[in-house]
Amino acid sequence: MKSLRKELWFQVETRRDYINITDKVQAAVDESGVAEGLCLTNAMHITASVYINDDESGLIRDYDDWLEGLAPHEPIDRYRHNRTGEDNGDAHLKRQVMGREVVVAITEGRLDLGPWEQIFYGEFDGRRRKRVLIKIIGD
Repeated sequence: MKSLRKELWFQVETRRDYINITDKVQAAVDESGVAEGLCLTNAMHITASVYINDDESGLIRDYDDWLEGLAPHEPIDRYRHNRTGEDNGDAHLKRQVMGREVVVAITEGRLDLGPWEQIFYGEFDGRRRKRVLIKIIGD
């Protein structure tokens, strides 16, 4: 069995952003040499997410509006977490909704994604370096 562990690093200049990382994940699969296996991709920070959906700009704006409606950033005093001196209580909730990781099958050396499926890094409390873990196992 082969395996590869790789980290991707991001520093988003805005509070929230949604970055298509499918090509970076496929590049890691290529690097691993795994033809048949699994690829785990997960955010290593509790205010960021990795998820799968369509790379369509209207949908991405809809996600952002929907998440901001569910857990608005302001007023920051609405979140008990922010009483610790933080201002990112909303980002923790947004991450919980969007999820921590995705697992995608690898078939014939390619991510086995469905039509329109793409892998995204979702940032909900940007302006500092954060990482995503890619772990690939298989033959």
